[in-house]
Amino acid sequence: MARALRKNPLRLWERLYLLAHLLTIDVAHLALNLVTCVGLAVLRGIPIRHYFKVAYNRFALGRLSPREIQHLSPSTATIYRKWIASTRSAAQARFDAGQATPDDQYILDYLHPNEEVLSDGDASILWVGDRRRASKFVLFFHGGGYSAPMQNGHLEWCLRSYIQAGRRQGQHVAVAVLQYTLAPEARYPVQLTQAADALAYLLKIGVRPRDLVIGGDSAGGNLASQIMSHLLHPHPDAKEIEQPTGERIAGVFAVSPWVSARTNDRSMGDNALIDMLSPVIMEKANHELLGNHDKYNAEKKRGQGWAMPADVDTGAWYKGLGKFVERVYVTVGTQEVFRDQGIVFAEGIRRTNPDIEVVLEEMYDEAHDFILLEGIRKEDGDATRRMRRWFEGVFW
Repeated sequence: MARALRKNPLRLWERLYLLAHLLTIDVAHLALNLVTCVGLAVLRGIPIRHYFKVAYNRFALGRLSPREIQHLSPSTATIYRKWIASTRSAAQARFDAGQATPDDQYILDYLHPNEEVLSDGDASILWVGDRRRASKFVLFFHGGGYSAPMQNGHLEWCLRSYIQAGRRQGQHVAVAVLQYTLAPEARYPVQLTQAADALAYLLKIGVRPRDLVIGGDSAGGNLASQIMSHLLHPHPDAKEIEQPTGERIAGVFAVSPWVSARTNDRSMGDNALIDMLSPVIMEKANHELLGNHDKYNAEKKRGQGWAMPADVDTGAWYKGLGKFVERVYVTVGTQEVFRDQGIVFAEGIRRTNPDIEVVLEEMYDEAHDFILLEGIRKEDGDATRRMRRWFEGVFW
């Protein structure tokens, strides 16, 4: 069973300080975020239903430290176990009431907890779907700024966009969710080494690259970009990936990817008050991931884009990626601060890799990571359906 990664709990005085802030100053801060985010959505003519959650996430990421977020949140492994249990329970209830769908029967038959610890003893794979029956696979990296654990919405997204898409094609799909070590306990490139270990493990147990899709959202999109970098330019700290000769990974997706440490892009200014992220939040996140930036700055100076590929010549860095990857799917929201860096990332890959099918979607109504917000609401929203259509197009 995977270990719940929580090595640095809050001390008593830190808990009391957090409680005092949550009950006083932070109440006003949350209210201000609600008024600002929802108000701007109205002024820009955008449906407001997701912007209440956007405001809450903005408050949490802006006011709480990574250790405070982790204190208030269950671990990724705990969320996974509870989600499996609750999803099966809901399916069973519909079955008992005579209201079951084919998806419910599939959940009862094939959705069971299955956790595998990776070689470093910290990271683990949490399986969604039956890997022993699966013919298609997803290696999934959750977002959260490398500071927050996975949310239920990530698992709902995997269920709706990948598992159920496979069932409707008469195919089994299994999603390998990586539980990686969070900041500040681990910083770049630790998460890359864990992601490379996960990919190497999947290949070792017989998953073919042509049957595999890799990706994630936000920080998970960053980790997907790091894996692509590592395939093309093996990182000295990570396990080198040996793919079968002539066989490419079927696809890589990056939702609202964090691929630059810059906080002065135009979209940062345009959307600083409406998105769940802001330049100030990202300055803090950059520090938590990159520390004093020495390693990142040295790599950037040499044109090496492992950590943040949009901060170097992205096209030159990824030239030749088509040897390893067949398709790339990038989505950004017009209303998000990561819009510009996501576009630079996708266009850079497209410019130097004519043998990769690059799909870039920019959606006007969306801010950061709306597919996650749809998952939290347990709905098949537009972002979820677009992801499912892309996934189906990769394999069927």
